[in-house]
Amino acid sequence: MPGHIGGMPRQWISGEPEKVRVALKRAGAPAFAGFDPTNRSHRRRQRAFVAFAVVLLTIAGASGLPARAENSDISLRRASERTGFSNDEIKDGFFKTAFHAELQFDRRAERIRKFDEPVRIFIVNRGARERSANIAAIVADIRAHVDHLDVAVTPDRQAANFLVMLVPKRDVAATIRSRYGENEARQIQHVLRPECLSGIAKDKTFRIRRAEAILPADVTEFGFYDCAYEELLQGLGIINDDNSVPWTMFNDDVQMGFFDVYDQYLVNILYDPQIRPGMTRDEVDKLLPDVLPKVRAWVTNTNAARPAAPGAGVAAGQP
Repeated sequence: MPGHIGGMPRQWISGEPEKVRVALKRAGAPAFAGFDPTNRSHRRRQRAFVAFAVVLLTIAGASGLPARAENSDISLRRASERTGFSNDEIKDGFFKTAFHAELQFDRRAERIRKFDEPVRIFIVNRGARERSANIAAIVADIRAHVDHLDVAVTPDRQAANFLVMLVPKRDVAATIRSRYGENEARQIQHVLRPECLSGIAKDKTFRIRRAEAILPADVTEFGFYDCAYEELLQGLGIINDDNSVPWTMFNDDVQMGFFDVYDQYLVNILYDPQIRPGMTRDEVDKLLPDVLPKVRAWVTNTNAARPAAPGAGVAAGQP
């Protein structure tokens, strides 16, 4: 059938030259979305969504190594982070990142995609041992900053619905080939030159049933965290990049390395119980007057201990 790979309908592609997000739908199974920003001087990435088959990988458990001090590049970005946004700025970013995809193989689907069940993440580590602990810390940080999202790392592969694969940078291309096949991998490499990848698998009601991410474990600290945060968050349903939104990590010209306040607003809107999988933009827009005050209160409270960034911009709560 046209648009299918080995019996698997092809979904979206939204890529970036050194990092790719994928949405996948397997035939007869729940359908599968990522990015890697580093220094501004680096070549920017395009994001992508593509279909891929599931391949079992060997797992190494979390290392249990002690936490490290925060990377200095991340600390500098935290110190200058803008934290105040108008309702219109938040809504604009949400509509641009939660509904679109930069490149799609099949019919465009402008609908909400999210998990509606607990998210359990299994880590396959073929790279540096300490990266498992890094991923666990990132997952805990996301959980602490997103209301109504039950997300945690699990040691049980069978219980997982989100797979994170940590591989040496040199093995990323081979891993992509093993999951997408030679033809699709060749197209991805030619157009996107991906360094990282993530994917979502949705069902016919647009519920995310599976997600996967492939991350290079042996890049710089800043590059790893910047990549990992975005890929994990995109696997939760914020699937698009948009360069017109200057405050989000889902922008080819913005690099964070941490879960910034603006993106906390976006993910908290997505996981508010009133926002359901399959909703259209108009349906979500009608609910935002009720949802936004709750999201603002949550984000404000969870970040209360953080000092205000210099030049924080528009005060929270303004229309």
